[in-house]
Amino acid sequence: MRDWDYENEQWTRLPGYLKHLPIFTRHYDLVSLVFRTLWSIILKYWFFRFYIRLKVVGDFHEVRRNYPKLLVISNHASHLDAVSIAAAIPFRYWLDLYIAAAKDYFFTNPLFTFFSKHCLGAIPIDRKDKKGEAVELCLTLLSKLEAIWLIIFPEGTRSKDGFIGQFKRGVSLFSEKTTTPLLFLYLEGNGDLWPKGRIFAVPGPLTIHVGPVHPPANIELIYENYRQWVMSINPNAFREENEETT
Repeated sequence: MRDWDYENEQWTRLPGYLKHLPIFTRHYDLVSLVFRTLWSIILKYWFFRFYIRLKVVGDFHEVRRNYPKLLVISNHASHLDAVSIAAAIPFRYWLDLYIAAAKDYFFTNPLFTFFSKHCLGAIPIDRKDKKGEAVELCLTLLSKLEAIWLIIFPEGTRSKDGFIGQFKRGVSLFSEKTTTPLLFLYLEGNGDLWPKGRIFAVPGPLTIHVGPVHPPANIELIYENYRQWVMSINPNAFREENEETT
């Protein structure tokens, strides 16, 4: 990725959807801080208390003390997933929290773009990017920032049937190239509350299980260890092996 020179016209030409990221701004965006504070109140003290009854099993504080830099990986079956993880993580860590988000969904219009930048800290991932610019952007963030929790859904897309699918290799690429460990999360009930195809979520319980921190590794090992951990919580989270191969 090109090194931006803040003193010349390159800065003025930087795409707007990247200007909230600290490797470009050199400081935390005050606008993002204000809107994240307001958004956290809506999420934590209203939506995920009275509408979605969020329960966290595990201790994010303990994880943060030991791992200020992490790839946070989770199953993905709902539009609730990213915001529910954010709601579960204590607000004091939000300025170091980023979400790898599909550019063709979260950055499709000015309203979505503003929300994605300033409320979610979303990093635009172009799923049709053949130059690898999105990959380089994530690698740069993980390499240069001393504290960052980057949320990635290694399945690459939402599950259609609620079962957890195979992981894409991108997560192991980020982990191994930047020596960043991975925090396992498992979202239980997300697919029931807002499955693919439904316009909006229905009220109900959602549990986020905070799992072990896994060292950098190849995708096969990451997937197998994640699978074993999730199966200890929910034996029905994955399809039967003979179903996966048909």
